[in-house]
Amino acid sequence: MKNKLTITSPKSLLKACAIGVGVLLTSLPVNAQTNINLSYTGAPDAEKNVLHLFASNLQRLVEEKTNGELSLKLYPNSMLGEEDERMEQVMNTPSLNIASFAGISPQFPEIFVSAIPFMFSDFEKARNFFDEGEYWKEAQKEFFSRTNTHLLAVVEEGGFLAFTNNKRPIHSPEDFKGLRFRAMDKSQVALYEAFGASGTPIPWTEVYMALRTGVADGQMNPPMYIILGSLQEVQKYLTLANIQYSDQFLVANDELLNSLTTSQRTALTEAVQEANNINRKAVESQVEDRIKFLADNGMEVYRPTAEELQAFQDIGQPSFISWLSEQNIDQKWIDLALKDAGIK
Repeated sequence: MKNKLTITSPKSLLKACAIGVGVLLTSLPVNAQTNINLSYTGAPDAEKNVLHLFASNLQRLVEEKTNGELSLKLYPNSMLGEEDERMEQVMNTPSLNIASFAGISPQFPEIFVSAIPFMFSDFEKARNFFDEGEYWKEAQKEFFSRTNTHLLAVVEEGGFLAFTNNKRPIHSPEDFKGLRFRAMDKSQVALYEAFGASGTPIPWTEVYMALRTGVADGQMNPPMYIILGSLQEVQKYLTLANIQYSDQFLVANDELLNSLTTSQRTALTEAVQEANNINRKAVESQVEDRIKFLADNGMEVYRPTAEELQAFQDIGQPSFISWLSEQNIDQKWIDLALKDAGIK
């Protein structure tokens, strides 16, 4: 059978060309756009906010390592929304986000396992847990399978959490009784309740006013965040109980990473690691200076004895682990974390 000769009009040819160009354009990789949004909490002040220190160093390093092919656009102060909104954005658009537990946990509640209180006695143990531990490797895989986004880094943000309140010094678990605390998330509520206090989740942007007006008597954060939020103005007592390692999580959209060339992705990975190392050195070197600042600005600072810290751990740790089980978190995650932390 002979092929028929089809004569196409100029108008039809133009239409076909337009469709072809449209298909080509929609298939172009995202790296045609060099600006990448990076959102996070806190002021754009590298002295007070180490998340901004990390973000600004990452911005500089990415541009240097890619010769300007990639550029980060920074959105501090939760400019793109609160935790849930920013996570929604990074899951659905080619972007980066630094998320707290409140942002990660709705998608991956097993993240709370890494916040078992009094699990790390110093910076080295906490860093090794995330750098080398099996729990974190498995967490990264599982998080990606659920969200199609990547946990690129654990960003150190201020040392270890401390208790503050405006009612009385806290030297023991008994001192919590009857107090109302701001919680970052439901895991902190569980910890407060273990000590006989109550907890209410309050967004970071509302913490100062909640403490000032008495909606909450206290909260827990590392010294950096106390200064960042000017909480020393509305809190009198500071207890350095080394409750939990203070960290947030750099989350990357999968479409974004897949759009990068091999060299660009390598440059981004190296930049993340270098920016994080800068943060770690800065955080550890500034902890005591920040504590002194708080003491000089009216806070009564208390360092618990080894026996007092043990009392906090004896109540807080088992209670928190029990709470994890109540959240239907598989025991395997808890076992992995405790093993990595050298507890069992």
